[in-house]
Amino acid sequence: MSDKTHITYLFDPLCGWCYGSSPLLSQLSALEGIEVALAPTGLFSGAGARPMDAEFAAYAWSNDERIGSLTGQRFTEEYRTNVLAKGGMLDSSSATLAVTAVALTAPSRELDALRLIQKARYVSGRDVTDMLEIRNILKGAGLDQASDRLAEPNADLLAANRQRIASARSLMTEFRVNGVPALIIDDGQRRRLVKANELFGNADIVAALSGSRRQLSV
Repeated sequence: MSDKTHITYLFDPLCGWCYGSSPLLSQLSALEGIEVALAPTGLFSGAGARPMDAEFAAYAWSNDERIGSLTGQRFTEEYRTNVLAKGGMLDSSSATLAVTAVALTAPSRELDALRLIQKARYVSGRDVTDMLEIRNILKGAGLDQASDRLAEPNADLLAANRQRIASARSLMTEFRVNGVPALIIDDGQRRRLVKANELFGNADIVAALSGSRRQLSV
């Protein structure tokens, strides 16, 4: 068995259920013997982007209320008014590219950057589909290098982002994953899928994922 258990986290920055799983990811990333790798799927970018019309906004808010009740994560009226009701596009392209920029410039803060983007959207009601807003979020967190790279994304950054999305989608195909969030657990002997519905409402999930590597109190 390898020294570490590797967890690949399949996600999209604008996925409400992924925001709901954020506390779990924080717990897992803090565990000794656990290594978490972020794998953006591009679910709501490119061809996956869609208009935020009134019908979809109502559907999203209904889902968000359910996510909040299950996870305790906050979905504020600022988000409902300034993001959902504003219209525009549900497009995670800028947020996904930002997470990749952080992965390249400050890899130890990649998960932190994702959390900041999610909080900006769901709590502060900021438009994280806008690149300037994204850059301001990163700068406010001291992630200046990543923010600067987003000003004029070069070929290396764009290629890295495409590669990460392609790898994530390949895993989704391999494990027949239909949605996010999802985890691929590799303990050095085998890989297994943990689907979204297994991540919520299970008080023992951290202990279960950490396996026999250490005794946990959760």
